[in-house]
Amino acid sequence: MSDSSGRNNLRMPDDDEVFATVTNMLGANRVKVRCADGKERTARIPGKMQKRVWIREDDIVLVEPWDWQDEKADITWRYDKQQADQLRREGHIN
Repeated sequence: MSDSSGRNNLRMPDDDEVFATVTNMLGANRVKVRCADGKERTARIPGKMQKRVWIREDDIVLVEPWDWQDEKADITWRYDKQQADQLRREGHIN
């Protein structure tokens, strides 16, 4: 998965996904995120992630904004700290 330079092949956003930073935990499997496109959205943690992936404030996540309600989104992926640092180094997020 990683080469000699320590770089991992990270999951990158699909066409309908954007990077986001978790800014606030709202409860009821919802979080407030600030997306890379500049919008604040309420993101939902899907059932398949709820017990397996722990999401905290300041985590870097991938979200998929809803087609019919742009202020809401679903979280599709969470990066751990090393992966988030790598995304920053490579200039994908700031």
